[in-house]
Amino acid sequence: MQYYNQNTLIYLNGDFVKAHGAGADLFGQSLHYGYGAFEGLRSYSTHNGIRIFKAEEHFKRLEESCNAINLPYSWNNRILVEKTYDLLAANNLRSAYIRPLVFSGSNMHLTTSTDANIMIAAWEWGPYLGQNLLKVNISNIERPNPKSFRVDAKISGQYINSIMATSEAINNGFDEALLLDQDGFVAQASSENIFIEKDFKIYTPPLENIFPGITRQTVVDICKDLNFEIIEKKLTVEDVYQADSAFLSGTAAEIIGIKQVDHVVYKDHWEHTIGASIQRKYKNLVLEQENYEVII
Repeated sequence: MQYYNQNTLIYLNGDFVKAHGAGADLFGQSLHYGYGAFEGLRSYSTHNGIRIFKAEEHFKRLEESCNAINLPYSWNNRILVEKTYDLLAANNLRSAYIRPLVFSGSNMHLTTSTDANIMIAAWEWGPYLGQNLLKVNISNIERPNPKSFRVDAKISGQYINSIMATSEAINNGFDEALLLDQDGFVAQASSENIFIEKDFKIYTPPLENIFPGITRQTVVDICKDLNFEIIEKKLTVEDVYQADSAFLSGTAAEIIGIKQVDHVVYKDHWEHTIGASIQRKYKNLVLEQENYEVII
């Protein structure tokens, strides 16, 4: 897809500049080593105007990711939120995906950077994994060990792992990959958190070797609001196979149901699952629509 054209503007170090002429530092650690941090946000066209869902939380997490790898972060998050709304207006965007990226300056040494830059881009992008139920496979590629990498931070280089897992899944005829941790427990998809439903309860892996997704926390909050029991526990592959239904969550993907995992096809109709109710509630939440009916 085309992410920008000759007129697209990005926010770069305090200014709005044309994306096609922005250039990049060819001697930066971000390019050579993946030493950078990024975020993903979504804006929605609501009856109250354009709204970026949980913008403050996302920029706070961006700052925390930079702190996790000692990448300098000198920006005021409140101002960055304001500039992001300005960026949407400058590009005449309403419902959009937004990508802030903090990247290092020139440095070929394997030492932490002393300076950094920030870029924010936005483009029209539907749900990352589409809107149809997904075919997911258990990947041969493991989630990184938290003792070797800050898996709770959104670090650029870490997503090589996700690229490899996703590519493997697609080459095998699936839509997305489900990664296990170093102990063989289910961790998450390549860039989404997983939830399973069993006997009218929702289960999800604990915050040990997974990314603490903002959408994941929103799902937890929705479950509590709708009085759905949600339990954090280590999940085995058999737990996933034997579930009544399952779904993934993430800012880019939003809430998306799973049709099958490997050879196992879920028997419950998605429309009648708790996951579907959570999906509908989430859509009403981001669109700031008050009326909502629970249907399971």
